[in-house]
Amino acid sequence: MTQHLTTDTVAEYIAALKASDRPGSFVTCHRILPEIPARTAPATRPWPRAVQEVMLHAGVGSLYTHQALATDHIRAGRHVVVATPTASGKTLIYNLPVIEQFLHNPETRALYLFPLKALAQDQLATLNALTAHWAADARPAAAIYDGDTTAWFRKKIRRQPPNVLLTNPEMLHLSILPHHEQWTRFLAGLSFVVVDEAHTYRGVLGSHMAQLFRRLERICTRYGAAPSFVFSSATVGNPAELAANLTGIRPVPVLESGAPQGRRHVVFIDPPESPASTAILLLKAALARGLRTIVYCQSRRMTELISLWAGSKAGGYADRISAYRAGFLPEERRDIEARMHSGQLLAVITTSALELGIDIGSLDLCILVGYPGTVMSTLQRGGRVGRAQQESAVVLVAGEDALDQYFMRHPDDFFERPPENAVLNPHNPVILERHLECAAAEFPLDVHEPWLTDTAVRQAAAELENTGLLLRNEDGTRLLAARKRPQRHVELRGAGPSFHIQDMETGAVIGSVDGHRAFRETHPGAVYLHRGRSFVITGLDTAARTITAVAANVEYYTRVRGNKSTEILQVLDTKTAWNTRVCLARLRVTDQITGYEKRHARSGQMLGITPLDLPPNIFETEGLWFEVQDAARREVEDAFMHFMGSIHALEHAAIGILPLLVMTDRNDLGGISTPMHPQVGRPCVFIYDGMPGGAGLSRSAYEKAGELFASTREVIAGCPCETGCPSCVQSPKCGSGNRPIDKDGALFLLDAMRRCAPPPHEATGIVPVQPHSRHAETQQQATTAKAQPVPEPRMNNRFSILTPQSYAVLDVETRRSAQEAGGWHKAHAMGVSVAVLYDSRTDAFTAYTQDNVPEMLLRLAEFDLVIGFNIIRFDYKVLAPLLPPDTPWRLDALPTLDMLDEVKKCLSYRISLDNLASATLDAPKSADGLQALAWWKQGRIDEIAAYCEQDVRITRDLYLFGRRNGYLLFTNKAGQKVRVPASWQA
Repeated sequence: MTQHLTTDTVAEYIAALKASDRPGSFVTCHRILPEIPARTAPATRPWPRAVQEVMLHAGVGSLYTHQALATDHIRAGRHVVVATPTASGKTLIYNLPVIEQFLHNPETRALYLFPLKALAQDQLATLNALTAHWAADARPAAAIYDGDTTAWFRKKIRRQPPNVLLTNPEMLHLSILPHHEQWTRFLAGLSFVVVDEAHTYRGVLGSHMAQLFRRLERICTRYGAAPSFVFSSATVGNPAELAANLTGIRPVPVLESGAPQGRRHVVFIDPPESPASTAILLLKAALARGLRTIVYCQSRRMTELISLWAGSKAGGYADRISAYRAGFLPEERRDIEARMHSGQLLAVITTSALELGIDIGSLDLCILVGYPGTVMSTLQRGGRVGRAQQESAVVLVAGEDALDQYFMRHPDDFFERPPENAVLNPHNPVILERHLECAAAEFPLDVHEPWLTDTAVRQAAAELENTGLLLRNEDGTRLLAARKRPQRHVELRGAGPSFHIQDMETGAVIGSVDGHRAFRETHPGAVYLHRGRSFVITGLDTAARTITAVAANVEYYTRVRGNKSTEILQVLDTKTAWNTRVCLARLRVTDQITGYEKRHARSGQMLGITPLDLPPNIFETEGLWFEVQDAARREVEDAFMHFMGSIHALEHAAIGILPLLVMTDRNDLGGISTPMHPQVGRPCVFIYDGMPGGAGLSRSAYEKAGELFASTREVIAGCPCETGCPSCVQSPKCGSGNRPIDKDGALFLLDAMRRCAPPPHEATGIVPVQPHSRHAETQQQATTAKAQPVPEPRMNNRFSILTPQSYAVLDVETRRSAQEAGGWHKAHAMGVSVAVLYDSRTDAFTAYTQDNVPEMLLRLAEFDLVIGFNIIRFDYKVLAPLLPPDTPWRLDALPTLDMLDEVKKCLSYRISLDNLASATLDAPKSADGLQALAWWKQGRIDEIAAYCEQDVRITRDLYLFGRRNGYLLFTNKAGQKVRVPASWQA
């Protein structure tokens, strides 16, 4: 049972803090947020008597104004988003209408989605408590369906679905939507979809969720359900827009809270020493007064370090402090939550993992070690204290980060600044394609269904067709998935598959890390902290997605080094800000980690650099860049400032301050500064979304480019350091170790940019990137070959494949089988029984025996294109020994279309000529290769020639069909006729 302290305890703690020499002398702001009384209102339509009893049983005499308004809309069948502070009673908003609807119709179903399993456990207990006084058979049934649910209970839930199913996005993605036929009763009765903690669905996860919700809506439509969506969110700047981006629907926003709030102290501290050391002092003083405290850190490493240091210095309180973060095993997290809620723990030290509404009881003090990055997160974390309306306190301990220092110098801006907008990219092309494939696997996509009317979706579907992951049916009206369970290959969180971290000594899994961070945080040699213990990473197996580590007491930490480059793929928009051209574009980024630094844990002094040999991380994303005009560059150089150091410092400062404008973490962004970008022809600074496809972050930053320049200048000019520090122009993740950096040069450059005349309104002059296509190498070969004086055939290039004036079709039958020749790799030893060549110029088929094959081979050089089926890997290998020795070209230099190869490139597996011919032309092969070998031994050459000519005729007709229609047909494993794109369509 939680015991609340008297208000004097919190007030006395704050008074003692301010009166102390350390850290009191470093307090930059103390503001008291006054107590706010409750505002209540009745429902527009009276609740049924049973629901009124539920509220009375829960101690709810009347609803807060926002609860009454939101439930009015939900009961009217409208979509609603509620964005009010923590502990404002949002749970009641969706539970009451669900209970009411259950009373009207016991077949009502509701889907509750939570980003964390612990939240589902809390909400199940809350829902059950509301109707605990009802008879057992009269209550709405509720059950959790997640990774911890046993297989037996999962089967029972599917057969007898509860009225309320509580789950998480992963289970919806992997277990419910792919197996919707097993959920027909639940889906047909689905009336509500509740999306709790909706503000967490931003960035990459938000892009995934936008497609997951569209898949859910599509399934609901199939079963005749049209559920109302209820979004519950922390206070963000654009809740309705966020919900609309997630689902495509625009809900009614409910934003004004009527909930009460106790008196709250907010204190800003800017210590000269480590913020961790100051946090430990604050925590010790809180423990001595019995204040129930939560300490938020900005990283896993800081969480573990503070937990370790506090535990060693806390004396008798050591066993009442625990760390808590993502990467802990589920059973570890559940134990900490229970101990915190019961009061056994007085303090928990955590990352953002406890920012969400997991019930760990009512807390008195929140210590923020570093600014959380957004006003929204700060309010959300601070909202964990004072939930029982008691007096509480939030203390922000600033670090060296630019945002921390900005608010230390401008505290009023924090209190006046509205919460940021939650940003996501609902049309991230990488993510969209993956979910389109999943949707087609759930049931085929109709080309006329509403989802495919969007241009971005149609483009993604076309790309999936081109790569063979979506297959169009015979009449072209539906798209089918080529793979059976593509959902297994799509992870909703992080930028790649998760890696498990394993203790080599015990074999136990001690944590996990997503693929995007694996090379940076858990490379060989990296120091990894877990529950107060330090480990050194010994191995990283990308194939098995496992990381091995050994326990080690080390006095250093590690930081990666590397280099990056960027290619501009497509300019999306261009504008001028601060007399500077700013562009929004699709980019290809190559991030190469080259090594890591070892730095002393306390002093930060570099101890050494160790090289690493890791594969580069190459991805396409969205980003912005701004150009530095020649006049501004000359001004910097004429002032004898370091130009590269200036643009490098400017890049760091802009990324550091960008979270002031866009809801993001600087770790979600990347940057590159270059004194001369080869495509632009000028110095450039790039800022981009650090994940494949982009998350909409740099797109939002582009809209605020002028404000970004102004804020960046203010941060640099306002920092009291002389040469640059982490509070202004240094970055903790700089791959070059923050060298070169010129703080004065960055400030001078910003002013010079603004003094310059605006750039002319002209095209950007971007040099296009050469496409990465399978024909690029042959195009290069063509250029080299044409420079040679000897006669050459028309070389293989994309133009000749698409528009041949003349073409030949070739097939070869051999004298010996692969077994007789010694294996398929010895095709050159198989010999020729008959070869047939079709000439499009004369419309004639000519048969050749081995003796006159050399004559046929010389004819091949006359054609714009040679066509065959498995011609490159087989026919040419068989024929190669028969090419006259003085021929100045090789067979593999001929302009060749291998239809088997083209189909395999699209589908990633082989389709037989007989399958294609039967499905496309209704003309199966007349025989097979084994029969032809038997005929050779019997001397039946004419029959071999007839069979070979028939194969050539089929191959020609398939080529012409594909050229006219853009596809061929084949029969897949499910017995369906489907299309495969013909890459040679004119």
